[in-house]
This record gives sequence, structure tokens and C-alpha cells, in this order.
Amino acid sequence: MIASLPFPEISPEIFTLNLGGFSFALRWYALAYIVGILIAWRLVVAALRRPTLWPDNTPIMEPARVEDLLTWSILGVVLGGRLGYVFFYASDYYFSHPSEILFVWQGGMSFHGGFLGVVVAAWIYATRNGIARLSLGDVIAMSAPVGLLLGRLANFINAELWGHPSDMPWAVIFPGTDAQYCLGPAGLVGDGLCARHPSQLYEAGLEGLLLGSILIFLVFKRDWLKIPGQTMGLFFAGYGTARFFVEFFRQADAIYITPDNPLGYAVRFGDWGVSKGQLLSLPMIAVGLGFIYWARHHAKKKYV
Repeated sequence: MIASLPFPEISPEIFTLNLGGFSFALRWYALAYIVGILIAWRLVVAALRRPTLWPDNTPIMEPARVEDLLTWSILGVVLGGRLGYVFFYASDYYFSHPSEILFVWQGGMSFHGGFLGVVVAAWIYATRNGIARLSLGDVIAMSAPVGLLLGRLANFINAELWGHPSDMPWAVIFPGTDAQYCLGPAGLVGDGLCARHPSQLYEAGLEGLLLGSILIFLVFKRDWLKIPGQTMGLFFAGYGTARFFVEFFRQADAIYITPDNPLGYAVRFGDWGVSKGQLLSLPMIAVGLGFIYWARHHAKKKYV
């Protein structure tokens, strides 16, 4: 019998209100978005209130303007996340059912899409308001891992995006028919239950806690905002690397799993392959390293 952990009995809904025949439920995932945005807002404001962190000791904008930036960022996250899921993961289905593309409440969001949405929204906001684009990207990147941490914890509570079957002692027995369908002996515990990697917690620790701690330390203690672009580059490369690694333990999306492709590789090279998440993370790593190199090279030319 394999050692494993039972899934904690936490309801995805914090509370439900019934008003006039309508039900309103506050879910942990929604709360994660709300709290993540609020903490990110305060981090950005804190950085803007410290002029010595910025190039020439001059913040890129007044702290009061962060509220407008939040509006643009929220639109970018929601629209980009949804459209990213549609185009990256389920294009065949949604092209056949276009009326369901905007049904966000049915689930289906992509981090890579949300990331691109925020990039576009921030670029437009910076251009319209005469704000240095790279520096704005740096401060947004510094605050983003908070939302990743909370979002992945909410994924765990929702018992979604779990990992491959595992015989590790910290493997978790997730509820649900799909989670309990194991291929092969790995992960099978007493009574035929299936234990899996809690890959959501791996992502929360790497993409959220570790990457966020590093970025906040470098910004507030090592003056990384003084070189525009390098903080954003480290976020790109750091997230891409963490996500690429965790994908080795995370169950692939169901649309990629077939009898002859049980691990759900999006691109295959014989018996080996890469998942869709890994495929989308590789450009992030390359772009991130490119930003870091360019930012440091540009800064050296400027100050030599």
C-alpha cells in the first residue's frame, strides 16, 4: 500500500447567498483574484513611493494613478486569459461553438493568455499616458507572482489541474472520476484509489512564493528597477522555467490525451515530447533572458 494524503475537505465555495431566487457564491478562485490584485496594487504603490528605487531617482508615475492601471490590467487578465484558453487549448471546440467563448463562468482560463493580455493592456496604458514602458513592465512583473501563488492554491482547493499518478508519500487522493482514473500501477493506493502529484502546490511554491520573493528582494533591496527591463526579464524567464519544470509532474489537458499519447504531449519526438504548457513556456524563457541581456548591455553603454 502506497503512502498518500487524503484531499482536505474544503468547499470551493466560501459562502452562498440566495436573494430573490438568485444564488451568489463567493469562490476561493474569485477571492484569489481579488486578494492578489489588492496585494499587487499595494506593492506597486510602495515602489512608487520610494524614488530611490527608480532611474534618476524619479518614479514613473504618481501612486494615485495605479488605480487606473489596475482597471486596464484586470481587463487584460480576463480577456487575455479567456482568449488564450480558447486559442491555445480548445480552438476546435470553441470555433464550433463560438457563442460559448465569452462564457467565462463555465471555466477555462490560460495563464499565458492572461499574461499576453496584461502586456498588451500595460503597453497601451503606458503609451497613452507617456509612461516609460519597460519600467512599468518591471513593476507589474514584480507584483504578479502574488496572484500566481494565490491562484494555484485556489486550483488545489478546487481539485483541478492535478498531477500525474504518483507513489510519493505526499501524493494526494483528489476527488472526482477523472482524478481517480489511473493508468498503470503508479499512484494506486488502498481500495484502488489513485494518488497524484499536487502539482498546483508545486506551482504555487515555485511560480508564486519563490519567484515572488526573489523579485521583491531584488527590487526593494538591490535596486533592480534602476535598470529598466531586467526585472521583467527575470519574471519571464523565472516563470517559464518553473512552469516548464512542473509540467513534468502535471497532468496534461484532456484534449491532448489519447490512447496512443497517454501523457498528452502537444509535440512528440518518438517516445519523448513536450506538453502544451512547456511549449508555451519556452518562448517566455528566451524572451526573458533576452530582456535581461539587453537591459544590462544597454545600461552598461549608458553609464560607461
